[in-house]
Amino acid sequence: MEAVRTVDVAVLGGGLAGNLIARQLRRQVPGLSVALFEKSTEGSFKVGESSVEIAGNYLTRRLGLTSYLYQHQLPKNGLRFFFDTPEKNAELYDMTELGSRHLLRLPSFQLDRARLETDLLRMNRDAGVEVHLGAKAHDLALSPSTEAGPGQHEFTVTEGEQQTRWRCKWLIDASGRASLVARDQELRVPTDLPISAVWGRFRGYADMDDMGPPEWRGRVQNTARFLSTNHFCYPGYWIWFIPLGQEVMSVGWVGEKAQFSDAWRKPEGFLEFLKGHKAVWDLLRGGEAELVDILSYKQLAYGTKRFFRGEDRWFLLGEAAAFTDPFYSPGSDFISIESDYIVDLIARDAAGESRADIRERSDAYDEFMQFRFAATVLLYRDLYSVLGSYELLKLKWDFDIACYYNLWAAPFFTDQHLDLRYLKSELRRKEFVLQGSRTSPASSSRSRARCTPAAATTARTSVSTATSSTSSTSWMTCSRRGRGGR
Repeated sequence: MEAVRTVDVAVLGGGLAGNLIARQLRRQVPGLSVALFEKSTEGSFKVGESSVEIAGNYLTRRLGLTSYLYQHQLPKNGLRFFFDTPEKNAELYDMTELGSRHLLRLPSFQLDRARLETDLLRMNRDAGVEVHLGAKAHDLALSPSTEAGPGQHEFTVTEGEQQTRWRCKWLIDASGRASLVARDQELRVPTDLPISAVWGRFRGYADMDDMGPPEWRGRVQNTARFLSTNHFCYPGYWIWFIPLGQEVMSVGWVGEKAQFSDAWRKPEGFLEFLKGHKAVWDLLRGGEAELVDILSYKQLAYGTKRFFRGEDRWFLLGEAAAFTDPFYSPGSDFISIESDYIVDLIARDAAGESRADIRERSDAYDEFMQFRFAATVLLYRDLYSVLGSYELLKLKWDFDIACYYNLWAAPFFTDQHLDLRYLKSELRRKEFVLQGSRTSPASSSRSRARCTPAAATTARTSVSTATSSTSSTSWMTCSRRGRGGR
């Protein structure tokens, strides 16, 4: 084994979360050395391809990736929801629909994770990050803070036949569900969100923007439905279609664990299930689309006892910490907020801020992330029993989008989430907000869950407007029956 090597900040994991925070560190704290360790040698398809507005703001404003994203990734046309007949046999263009009829003002993106992570690794190398691929980190030894001050963390990295012991001042675990820190500190906790997921990537799919009569396309002013995160909603589950560019479409199922079948983990089982949904199967050209790969999780959601311990200089980021549900695409939002908090704590620590002040701020940041996590779980806890109902989901959508912009997005856009005084004022009303979430339309509608799914063949066409709380811009929505949002 080589002599111990040292670095200021070690980032374990070279996926989306690890690459984004490495870039942010080089931009905001350029005086610190950064090393990134990724066990894989090349990028691969991963779940978490769709971003929403907080992540869009982070990627463009904080990380300066605007030109890159519009040149090499796809802009997202919001979220879109389709509701089938009980027999699951409606044509796509006859389905009840909630969704925008023009590209939205606030940027968000559909991300080809393999391409993005490969490009970020190159950008980070160019920016001075020491990148190690094919590097497995293990034998972690965290050093807690003492009266004499913080110690240094150590871990071993195996690259091929070579092992090296590393030492760092700050350690960021962005290694996903296999998190070294979460295991070492016994941080992982279950949630009351029993959902499963299976997904794959397809080539040779049909173009939904070239389907149906002209009136159907005209209803959304010929905007690209294809660029939306398209949700096909059914009682107890939903099916996503997310475009990734380069003629690849991500298609996935998320639903109640009780409905999940192990047979869907195999290509033939997954395809057989999708075949039972006419509109979905038509988009896959009746099975002619090529299934490139398939992945699954029997239990998708989990929480953590702690996101950050700033005084001890270790941090969890992204799926190394926690995960909820991809229905509203919150994963990259969590990465964005957590990254801001981690970089802020490291920058303050490096500048000599007192241990007491670092501890106070770290505790507040951690409490806020626990608050955000709990509120997000409540969004989904009672969702699946009403997913097949257009009427109930429309009601829930109006409530949820107002909460998103008022509670989470607006403070991030204005950097209030980094203002300790503001943050403490928000945390004082935490229980009020969580109680409101418990009595939201989804929670209160369980007794009405027998509502018949919207019948696409009898739906009445109408168009109306929902206005975001943070903008005077109208979010136009068209549907077969009413309005939605983003």
